[in-house]
Amino acid sequence: MSEVVLESHDGSEMVLNLGPQHPSTHGVLRFVVHTDGEILRKAVPDVGYLHRSIEKIGERCTYQGYMPYTDRVDYLAAMFANEAWAMACEKLMDLTVPPRAQYLRVISCELNRIASHMIAVGAMAMDLGAITPFPYALREREAINDLVEELCGARLTYNYHRIGGVSFDFPKGWDAKVLKWLDHFEPTMDEFDRLITDSEIFIRRLAGVGVITKDEAIAYGIVGPNLRASGLKWDLRKEDAYSVYRKLAFEVPIGTGKMGKVGDCWDRFWVRAQECRESAKILRQALEQIGAWPENQILGPLPRKMRPDGEAYARVESARGDMGCYVIGRGKDEPYRARFRTGSFNAMSIVEAKSEGIFIADLVALIASLDVVAPEIDR
Repeated sequence: MSEVVLESHDGSEMVLNLGPQHPSTHGVLRFVVHTDGEILRKAVPDVGYLHRSIEKIGERCTYQGYMPYTDRVDYLAAMFANEAWAMACEKLMDLTVPPRAQYLRVISCELNRIASHMIAVGAMAMDLGAITPFPYALREREAINDLVEELCGARLTYNYHRIGGVSFDFPKGWDAKVLKWLDHFEPTMDEFDRLITDSEIFIRRLAGVGVITKDEAIAYGIVGPNLRASGLKWDLRKEDAYSVYRKLAFEVPIGTGKMGKVGDCWDRFWVRAQECRESAKILRQALEQIGAWPENQILGPLPRKMRPDGEAYARVESARGDMGCYVIGRGKDEPYRARFRTGSFNAMSIVEAKSEGIFIADLVALIASLDVVAPEIDR
């Protein structure tokens, strides 16, 4: 924290800056904290420190050329932004994606979901003082990075998806490597639960803290794991059944108030941990089913010139929930308008409402449990 300023007439209230350079803000985010001792009166998010005009850039690039920029919408889960942009353009141009490419998209996205959630649960534990779980989570994320690097050559900003498909098929023997890693990962999650999820100290720090009810989550537009932790079973992979998810069997974990109240910080942590297990199930099924489709049929037929006219909206279930992409074409090489809708932006809107009356230390838990990333907020 930095720069203490007295504001109230009686001197009982202090206004503190939490961030924008602070380890628990998970990026260049600033919270203006109004506090009476250790008790918060409110914490107001102050965003914009990472604004890069990424949507305006979309209006200055070709449709294909904008794909690498979409990686920067959410650098922890870039595959989903790739997919949202590709799906919006495919809908706009009425393009067909080969089945094998659809499976490759699902496989790459579910690997990315686990990698993103590993950062979320590991960093959340570290924010609250438990250092050991973070290296455990990073170990699994690095294993995924190794696999994805073999698939597309990148470890963070992937640029893997393409309008009409994907850029590469997986190399020979890669699917066996993924299955071998899954054999290691699934028991590791049980070990992770013993290490931190079921830790008595961890539960006491999170149970009953930052409770977001189902009605509040809907009213504030909360999405993804944060919404499901509030008890609403809503997942676009089920509700929209886009891509090949309709052919894959998996459960949608929701918060139940097992350790405190439905929609508390612990439920948000637990839902993400459970989603990693469900993603592992999806990966096993997708790797089995993809063999039914010929190799290297990974890109559908494309128009010679991409100059569509019209508008389209597509959305995917990102690691942070409903990520939507809206694109308008006016018959030129560049889009007339490109727009992203992200989960982190909406999640930030509820921080001020939920911060009143909690401890400063609990604000750190609340921010961490929402799993926001700065580029999704600012764009």
